[in-house]
Amino acid sequence: VSLTTDYRFRGVGFSDGDIAVQGGIDVAHESGFYVGTWASSIEDSATFGHTELDLYGGWSGDLTDGISADVGLLYYVYPNGEAGPSDFFEPYASLSGTLGPAELTVGAAYAWGGQSALSGDNIYVYTDVGVGIPNTPVTINGHVGYNHGSLSVTSGGGDEDYMDFSIGADYAITEILSANLSYVTSETDL
Repeated sequence: VSLTTDYRFRGVGFSDGDIAVQGGIDVAHESGFYVGTWASSIEDSATFGHTELDLYGGWSGDLTDGISADVGLLYYVYPNGEAGPSDFFEPYASLSGTLGPAELTVGAAYAWGGQSALSGDNIYVYTDVGVGIPNTPVTINGHVGYNHGSLSVTSGGGDEDYMDFSIGADYAITEILSANLSYVTSETDL
């Protein structure tokens, strides 16, 4: 469960700069297969309503020593939108590994056109890096992503492709409680 000052989806504000309440739960099997759900409050709109609910399932595990994969299917549900269906599916895949003290991830997600509000295909590719500061509960994180396709319209900038960026730090207060401070932006903000 989390409370955030602004829900940013791929660098784009989905709560209009307002506080968002978020939470989720996952169930995983020792084989690597998992299912889960996650939800967030969003800016109230006729298309999406005021709630996003994500349902997903997939497999995550080691491919080789030091390299792991995560593949699955995510279903975005907007249960209280009033302007017609806006739900859509998005398969995703990522590879993660370590390089010295850094954990690196590269991934992609693809949503095909013809689903509810999607006028065409969309692909999102990204890379993440996280570096734990030795002997502290602090991890520094960075992210760069590139969005191409019909989901670009959610940026308010028409159907132009865009990049998003973030840099931040996580502080592990306890084993089950953490705080995060991040700067998140996209080309749509610049």
